[in-house]
Amino acid sequence: MKKMIVLPGLGLLTSLATVAAAASLEEVLKEKHVITEAEYTEIMKGRPTTYKPGEGFKFTSADGKFNGSVGGSLQIRYTLMDLDDVNDSSTKHAQDSSKFELKRIKLLLNGSVYYPELSYKMSVNFANIAGGTISNSGLLEETWLNYRLRDEVQFRIGQDKVQFGRQHVTPSSSLQFVDQSIVTSAFVPGYDTGISINGKVAGGIINYSIAGLGGVGQNTYRTTTDNAFAARITTNPLGDMKYSEPDLDASEKPLASVGADFYRNTIYSGETNNLGFTKSSGWYGIGSPLMTQKFSTGEALDFNTFGVDTAFKWQGLSVTAEYFAGEAKGQASKRTLRAEGVYAQAGYFIVPKHVELAYRYSYFDPNRNISADHWLENTVAASWYLNNHNVKLQADYTAIHKQPAIASTSGKSATDDQQIRVQAQLVF
Repeated sequence: MKKMIVLPGLGLLTSLATVAAAASLEEVLKEKHVITEAEYTEIMKGRPTTYKPGEGFKFTSADGKFNGSVGGSLQIRYTLMDLDDVNDSSTKHAQDSSKFELKRIKLLLNGSVYYPELSYKMSVNFANIAGGTISNSGLLEETWLNYRLRDEVQFRIGQDKVQFGRQHVTPSSSLQFVDQSIVTSAFVPGYDTGISINGKVAGGIINYSIAGLGGVGQNTYRTTTDNAFAARITTNPLGDMKYSEPDLDASEKPLASVGADFYRNTIYSGETNNLGFTKSSGWYGIGSPLMTQKFSTGEALDFNTFGVDTAFKWQGLSVTAEYFAGEAKGQASKRTLRAEGVYAQAGYFIVPKHVELAYRYSYFDPNRNISADHWLENTVAASWYLNNHNVKLQADYTAIHKQPAIASTSGKSATDDQQIRVQAQLVF
């Protein structure tokens, strides 16, 4: 690399870790089943305001009918891009870049109102105010109401992450690398507004979500009668497995998960939307310009996307893999665009619960009908968890290979770029 990388604030990060509070006595007693959930709730009524690292300040009314929490998360990132200097006289010299950015700055609110079964959540990402690509600058992310009839049957209405892809469903603050794989970014829809039925069966052995969605993405609303459908099911045969990539708990017994997803939508070619797969780095956004016979402007396109995933954790070792396949078919032209992608990653704590090393391989083919359009990445990472996900410092290095059809050389030569990222995270 041509430059030295220094991320200010490491001293502050360490200080924050030392003041992070431990679980309260009541929480410890509840976790060890010394007191019941009802007894814990009764005790907390007398303590209207509490704080827990990673979950924020919690407020409870005297009658226990209203409770909520206010917290936040910060991700401050440095990225160095060393672009390939291709030996091609017709190509403009690649421009390297070095930047600091406020990647995610979130305010998080959640709780329950009137009844314990009626809960809400709202997350506001202030990093999207300036220069955001989402309508209203993408300020609102997860904003919903959830009614729990029972653990197995719950109803949710509002804007949420489309439950599609394990890595996408996992909170950005709980990832193993600085950010998610290019494959996940290319295939997932992102956020959308709608209604869903979801639940946990047998204490989390099976989880499911079935949703009807607006179909045009975050903070954007449909002007046609078309809508989207999404479904996800997971099975955790060895016990409930949290959506957190590293094995921070150093699981004493093995944990495994297998999931499957399906997403269907109808979008008109040229229609304004905020769906992840239609963006410039999405499978449709990259693959459709490569078609020899393109879709007509305004043509109705039927999208069907499938995904399968698996994850495993045990004694500090974690392994995750996902495969996606997408298809867009023109209703009038009958032309079809197909894409696929896969990633696999593994991590291990060399210092239990604190220092982890990880590796990820990503493969992405945005148009299966042509050749020389593959995107491959090999990434190595190191993470220092000072206080679980609440205070952590992450760094990763990625070798990026793009074949000629999607490289910056306009189809003349493949490129091999290098990327270094360092990120500090605080969740409170």
